[in-house]
Amino acid sequence: MVEYASRTNLSYCRDYDIEEDSMDGMPLKSDPECYDDDGRLKRTGTIWTTSSHIITAVVGSGVLSLAWAIAQMGWIAGPAVMILFSIVTLYTSSFLADCYRTGDPIFGKRNYTFMDAVSTILGGYSVTFCGIVQYLNLFGSAIGYTIAASLSMKAIQRSHCIIQFSDGENQCHIPSIPYMIGFGAVQIFFSQIPDFHNMWWLSIVASVMSFTYSIIGLVLGVTKIAETGTFKGSLTGISIGTVTEAQKVWGVFQALGNIAFAYSYSFVLLEIQDTIKSPPSEVKTMKKAAKLSIAVTTTFYMLCGCVGYAAFGDSAPGNLLAGFGFHKLYWLIDIANAAIVIHLVGAYQVYAQPLFAFVEKEAAKRWPKIDKEFQISIPGLQSYNQNVFSLVWRTVFVIITTVISMLLPFFNDILGVIGALGFWPLTVYFPVEMYILQKRIPKWSMRWISLELLSVVCLIVTIAAGLGSMVGVLLDLQKYKPFSSDY
Repeated sequence: MVEYASRTNLSYCRDYDIEEDSMDGMPLKSDPECYDDDGRLKRTGTIWTTSSHIITAVVGSGVLSLAWAIAQMGWIAGPAVMILFSIVTLYTSSFLADCYRTGDPIFGKRNYTFMDAVSTILGGYSVTFCGIVQYLNLFGSAIGYTIAASLSMKAIQRSHCIIQFSDGENQCHIPSIPYMIGFGAVQIFFSQIPDFHNMWWLSIVASVMSFTYSIIGLVLGVTKIAETGTFKGSLTGISIGTVTEAQKVWGVFQALGNIAFAYSYSFVLLEIQDTIKSPPSEVKTMKKAAKLSIAVTTTFYMLCGCVGYAAFGDSAPGNLLAGFGFHKLYWLIDIANAAIVIHLVGAYQVYAQPLFAFVEKEAAKRWPKIDKEFQISIPGLQSYNQNVFSLVWRTVFVIITTVISMLLPFFNDILGVIGALGFWPLTVYFPVEMYILQKRIPKWSMRWISLELLSVVCLIVTIAAGLGSMVGVLLDLQKYKPFSSDY
């Protein structure tokens, strides 16, 4: 849990005297070598671990849908929209980073989570609205990642099946449900990682995997372009005639949602920032990490999206790797799909940890005795403290997301819905409103008008993206039966 930071870490610091009770019932301890100014164990995050968390959160399965998204809009609008989303995300991320501390930027009160910042700065109904949107988005992201991981595992088995039955692909109908169950079982294990502070290693592994499959997708796209000798695609994307006018509009709207999803991480930014050590100040480190991470991810997004569109043109698939079919470099595609699965194990945890922390914090407030732990001895390793409520709640959470994934395995449409749900309120609206209040920007000043105009424009984009993605889900539901593996 983020709120109950690192109880299993730095055991040598446990013996110092308790001065007084801190907020949330945690003991305040005074030794500056072991504890921060809020009485919690020293944070150890650096610009590199922070960047790893951000890249793990940002560069997810959404990168595989970018070629399809560009195909809906064409060579002009597609890359332009992608760059605009990156600029807006970076701009509002700097606002949000300033909200980690209220009052003094170095010694002010810490806001450990996105919800804490909204509660402290905005208050009122904003807290309820933020909580609903943020945690629905985190919950939806876990579902989306379960679907994506199962598709990648299914693709690996399918390629080997085609080799075994070389007379055709008809015998290789691979169900995705067993893979969803398997991914869920793995997540039950990793969900017992106590908090963000203890999963830095998983984020680093996941970040490496994200670059691995992005580079492989890029290489395969370049290879396909070299084989055909042509750059496919058009300035305006899929043309009217190939699809109806309504389909074109809904496709563009859904593409906006997919790109929004590809850049969504603001709702875990403060949770990530709470892992950073100081000095230098957490704000400086976070802003540097955000610039580095978004620059790197945007470069990869542009390369993968544009190369994928150049390779496949208007027929670019929703999952870039799926478009290569049974390629002679099938083993390379298998490595990419395996890297996706490993990356999504980490990404799932980056998005789930804030939700775990929120529920466990609220439960501990209501039922103080629920926070008791028991010790698990692991031969050859340090003993591990396990909370019974955490074990049960996190296991139930993983089971629920896995079951819903089996009910609604619509990769592109689910990504679009999730992206649309969280982009405006969490990436734009709350950061902008908190920034205006913190900086005391006068109402109706040019800066105030510019910021509010940015918020309104992004709201319109979010509504359009949400409508397009919901239409896609409704169309999928017409041709799909729950728990069927033929989708």
